[in-house]
Amino acid sequence: MSRALQPDEELVELDAEAVRTWCARALDALGREREEIDAINVYPVADGDTGTNLYLTTEAARQAVEAVFAASASAPDTAETVRAMAHGALLGARGNSGTILAQLLRGMAAVLAEGRDGDHLARALAEAAAAARRAVAHPVEGTVLTVAEAAAAGCAGGGTLLEVATRAHDAAGTALEATPGQLAVLGRAGVVDAGGRGLLAVLGALVETVGGRAPEPAGTATGAVRVLGDVRAVPAASAPACDGEAGPAYEVIYLLEAEDAAVDLLRARLDALGDSLVVVGGDGLWNVHVHVDDAGAAVEAGVEAGRPHRIRITHFAADAAAAAGRAERAQRAVVAVVPGEGLAGLCAEAGATTVRSRPGEPPAGDELLEAIRRAHAREVVLLPNDTELRQTAAAAAERARAEGIRVALIPTRAAVQGIAALAVHEPDRRFDEDVVAMTAAAGATRYAELAVAERRSFTSAGVCQAGDVLGLIEGDVAVIGKDLTETARTVLDRMLSAGGELVTLVVADDTPPGLAPDLEGHVRRGYLAVDTTTYHAGAGAPPLLIGVE
Repeated sequence: MSRALQPDEELVELDAEAVRTWCARALDALGREREEIDAINVYPVADGDTGTNLYLTTEAARQAVEAVFAASASAPDTAETVRAMAHGALLGARGNSGTILAQLLRGMAAVLAEGRDGDHLARALAEAAAAARRAVAHPVEGTVLTVAEAAAAGCAGGGTLLEVATRAHDAAGTALEATPGQLAVLGRAGVVDAGGRGLLAVLGALVETVGGRAPEPAGTATGAVRVLGDVRAVPAASAPACDGEAGPAYEVIYLLEAEDAAVDLLRARLDALGDSLVVVGGDGLWNVHVHVDDAGAAVEAGVEAGRPHRIRITHFAADAAAAAGRAERAQRAVVAVVPGEGLAGLCAEAGATTVRSRPGEPPAGDELLEAIRRAHAREVVLLPNDTELRQTAAAAAERARAEGIRVALIPTRAAVQGIAALAVHEPDRRFDEDVVAMTAAAGATRYAELAVAERRSFTSAGVCQAGDVLGLIEGDVAVIGKDLTETARTVLDRMLSAGGELVTLVVADDTPPGLAPDLEGHVRRGYLAVDTTTYHAGAGAPPLLIGVE
C-alpha cells in the first residue's frame, strides 16, 4: 500500500505511488493527533471537531486515490491520482477546516498534474495557499490560511522534493507557533490554531513520504506541542467562541452543481446571511460551508444557484427539547464490523448491530457512525475487528459522542477477537465493567488468518509466489505453504505451543468443506484439553480465521 524508502534515500519525483503513500500517511498522522487537535478547536466555533473533520476529509481523499489504483490495470499517472485526491476531498469535506483542506489539495493538484519535481511542489504549495485564501469570504490571520501561506513562502525558489517539503513543514511550524499572538481567541485559550496544526501533520506526512523519515520536531513544532499540553486543562467546549461573541446557531454544508456566475451570486447572498463562509471547488461542482442562524435560507440560496445535495445541517448548541422528544433509547448496544454474511448473522443473533467489511472495501467513518445511530442506544461498545480500522472507528466514536452517545472503542484487531468480546458481553452490568470484561476477552484471544498470495513478494517468513498459502499470525506472515490444510495445521500448532483452552475456526463459503473437520480432529488428537468451535462466515470472508483463547 505504501512505498518504503531506504535510509537516506529520497524521491526525485512525486509520482502516483508517492501521492498514494502521502494520503495514507497523512490519514495515519491525523488519526494519531485527532483528539489533541479536537481539544484545541476554539475558532471559529469551539465545537471540538477540527481534528475529526480533517481526518474524515483526508479519509475521503485517500479512498478516492485507492479507487483509482483499484480501477487501473497498471499504476495510474500522477495527474489522474492528484485529481482524484482533490476530488475525493471535495466530495467528503467536513466542517470549516475540512473544506479549506479540500481547496488546498485542489490548488496543489492543478500544479502537480503538470510536473512532479521539487519546483512544481513549491509552486503547488503557493497555488494551494492562494486558492484557499480566495475561497474564504473573510480571511482571518492566525488561522490555517496563515500557516499555509507561510509554508508556501518557506519553500519559494524550489529545490529537491525533500528540500521543498522540509522547508514548507518547518515554516508552517514556525507560523503555527505564532498564531496565538495573531488571533485573540487563541491567545486567551492558550492554544495554537487547530486547523494549522492539522495542516502541519499533513505536511509532516509529505516530508516522510519523499524523504523516508518523519521530520525532526524543530523548536517551533515543540512549542506547538507544549501549547497542546497546556490546553488539556481547558476543555474546548468551555473555551470562548469567536472573540467571545455568540455565533450563528447552525453549520450548513452541501455539495452544489452550479455555474461559476451563479456561485458568485451565492457567495454574496450567503455572506449576508452568516459567517465562516467557505466555497471551494470549480468546474461545475462546489462544496459550500457557512454558519448561519437561518439554515433554511442558506439551503434555499443553494437551490436558486443550482442543485444542492448531500446537505448537512448541524446545530451547534445542545437541543434539550429535541433530545427529550426522541424515542426511548436502549441502554446499551454493541456495533461490530464483520467479514461475511454468516458472521453478520451470528453477531446479530447475539444482539449486535453489524457493519459489513468486504475485501478491499473497509467501511468508512460515515458507515460506522450510521451503525452507532442505528443501534439506538445510550451506550455503545464499538468493535472494529481490524487494525486498519482503528483510527476510522475512533473518529466515528468521537462524532457519536458529540451527539450525546456514550461510546467505548475496544481495539479488536480481528473478527475472532470481536467474537470473544461479544461472548462475555452483559448489558445488565455497569458500562465500565462490561467494557473491561470485553476488552480482556478480546486481548486474551490470539488470532491468525490464512490467505492466498496474489503475486510474488517478500514477507517476514521469506519470499512467496503467486498462489502460495500464507499463514498470518497477529498480522505477520509466519508460514508459507502450498496446501491450505497443511498450512493451517502448522499455524494452529504454532499458536497452541504457547497454550490455549479454546480454538475458534471461522470458514468462508469457498473454503474446502473438509478443512474445518480436519482441523477439529487435529486439535482433538494433539491437544486433549483444548475445545474447538467452528463458525461459517459466508461469502466475502478470508478462507480461514483462527482464534486461540
